[in-house]
Amino acid sequence: MSAGDVVGKLAALLHQTSEDHHGAFKATDGVDPDWSIWYAGHLLENGFDTLLGASILKSDLIYLLVTADKEIATRAPGARWEDYYARFFIDRYA
Repeated sequence: MSAGDVVGKLAALLHQTSEDHHGAFKATDGVDPDWSIWYAGHLLENGFDTLLGASILKSDLIYLLVTADKEIATRAPGARWEDYYARFFIDRYA
């Protein structure tokens, strides 16, 4: 699978996770201060680590999701977050 294919698949999984999270937290309109914990569990349950070809601990994924969230504002403002996160993880694990 090419790097572009992996980015696309990871970005799609991240986007679906966002949609699923919003549905799970519909009562609060998707607001969840601990979103990274939910995302990490959902991503791992749906093969995020397999797509990356890496073994990732949930705690590491939580940390890296928060890191990517903080970085995007300064390094890529206005970028499509799913693509930024996908490349962020590929840079670390590919």
